[in-house]
Amino acid sequence: MGILQSINSPTDLKKIPAAQIPTLAKEVREFLIDRVSKTGGHLGPNLGVVELTIAIHRVFDSPKDSIVWDTGHQSYVHKMFTGRLDKFNELRKKDGISGYPARGESAHDIVENSHASTALSWADGIARAYEQTGELKDRHVVAVVGDGSLTGGMSWEALNNIASQTHRPLVIIVNDNGRSYSPTIGGLSTHLASLRTNDMYEKVLDWGKETLLKSPMGRPVFEALHGMKKGIKDVFAPQGLFEDLGLKYLGPVDGHDEDLIENALQVAKRFNGPVMVHVITEKGKGYAPALEDEAEKFHATGIINPSTGKPVNASATTWTSVFSDELVAIGKERKDIVALTAAMLGPTGLDKFAQQFPDRIFDVGIAEQHATTSAAGMAFGGLHPVVAIYATFLNRAFDQLLLDVALHNAGVTFVLDRAGITGDDGASHNGMWDLSILQVVPNLMLSAPRDASTLRELLRESVVVKDRPTVLRFPKGAIAQPVPAQERIEGIDILNKKGEEDVLLVSIGAMANLALDVAQRLSDQGVGVTVIDPRWIKPLPNYLSILAAKHRLIAVVEDNSKSGGVAAGISQFLRDKNIYTPQRDFGIPEKFLNHGTRAQIMSEIGLTAQDISREIIEAVARLDNAFSERKN
Repeated sequence: MGILQSINSPTDLKKIPAAQIPTLAKEVREFLIDRVSKTGGHLGPNLGVVELTIAIHRVFDSPKDSIVWDTGHQSYVHKMFTGRLDKFNELRKKDGISGYPARGESAHDIVENSHASTALSWADGIARAYEQTGELKDRHVVAVVGDGSLTGGMSWEALNNIASQTHRPLVIIVNDNGRSYSPTIGGLSTHLASLRTNDMYEKVLDWGKETLLKSPMGRPVFEALHGMKKGIKDVFAPQGLFEDLGLKYLGPVDGHDEDLIENALQVAKRFNGPVMVHVITEKGKGYAPALEDEAEKFHATGIINPSTGKPVNASATTWTSVFSDELVAIGKERKDIVALTAAMLGPTGLDKFAQQFPDRIFDVGIAEQHATTSAAGMAFGGLHPVVAIYATFLNRAFDQLLLDVALHNAGVTFVLDRAGITGDDGASHNGMWDLSILQVVPNLMLSAPRDASTLRELLRESVVVKDRPTVLRFPKGAIAQPVPAQERIEGIDILNKKGEEDVLLVSIGAMANLALDVAQRLSDQGVGVTVIDPRWIKPLPNYLSILAAKHRLIAVVEDNSKSGGVAAGISQFLRDKNIYTPQRDFGIPEKFLNHGTRAQIMSEIGLTAQDISREIIEAVARLDNAFSERKN
């Protein structure tokens, strides 16, 4: 049996002799490549944090010590050492372990939301709580953040507060895989940092400051000594910015030298105040296909051949790729089109635009709020910005969208990828709130394409709007089968009409094929149905009220929370026009969804053709019964 199989807890890990740690690290990487190649997942980030995770669990005592992972997709190795090694065959599968920390799985997991730049605020809050309850002297708080996470403004808000509480011990580990590493610098920096984090050293400095400033010549002497200290620090520790904030800084440390990391973490642990440990790692460490990758495809992979790193299944045309190609085509026609991304250039499809127009692409880092307001400024300056982000990340920039973009009538187009149910990425990555939060934004136009042709069409319609924000949203994965309209009337596409005007079935975006399946089932049961796609779902076309008045029942099918979504908007729209046709709403219930395939989740929440058609038929039957009772 290998070393890895003998570890069921951090206590077991601590018992491994130091001489065996390199072998353990090798086993962990082999295990990761084998398992993740079969299930898909975040392979590159986890290959890069093997030694770091080993060192964290050998130095600290989880779960007594709280370890918070920012963007928790780098927590696979942590899960291995906390009793879940045998569950990796079901990684990211329904009823299996999550690809992110999950409190329901283990007491060692704390933060589940997997959105970047939040760990420092979590850690600050936990440390404050331990201080209030008197537990801080016995417990440590550790936050593991990536260098990318420090591009988010929330991280700096947290750092400002953490640094102001110099008595509260909190260890911040910056996992920096953004540049190469020199071992010599790491050893020297660790030695100097040990001096700077020595309690006696700090006491001497405080004494010197207090004593010198009392004497007539004290201030110039103190300022000279302080300047000398700062100059030495800047030479040997170029990350002086963090120390200027009030944080002790250790590093940079070689993130693949486990013994060196342990040493740095022990120093940080002993220091009675906030300490930042800067660790340089290599994303994809130990796996040649990941190291050779320049397109970040090994950040998160599907099922791959472990030997070559190539996908097992042929890639289909995706919603993202259709958007990507069309934006490039528009960019060739219009020089005012620019694009923004929040550290998601490839995943949102803006990489092709960047290749074609390198001067018209802006990657602002993990800073959706800044991207949104910056786009408003670009619109004011005469450009038309296209902001491409995941639907779930738009939540983070709502205030900016509302008050910086919409209030100022800024012509900005937001393209929301991964809208609706995304499946195996878990609760925080489902884009199931955008259609709800956008309903309350005045002067905003919102669309949801149903297939490739309507995506291209609606994108082009969006970027010509100059006096208000436009939003286009589409789901993850392979693009839907084409759904041509039978006709278009006053902005509404009529997708199908069968029999009498019993049911008006309103299909939102990519739900069109599902709606057509429902319509066929209703027709087979003798229920007449008209299937429509409003295309622009905010503001709603006026013709919708005419159609609603003609039908006995309205049914709305959307890939979004039923709370405040499109169905709620349609209901309000019709009430304002004094139309009270009964309505049935089909969408995502108001709850967080566990990970699983999209099809599994849709079945679980009743968004299938069978479930929807049955409920509609029952609703029509109740209308018939009510009519018969009134007649009698």
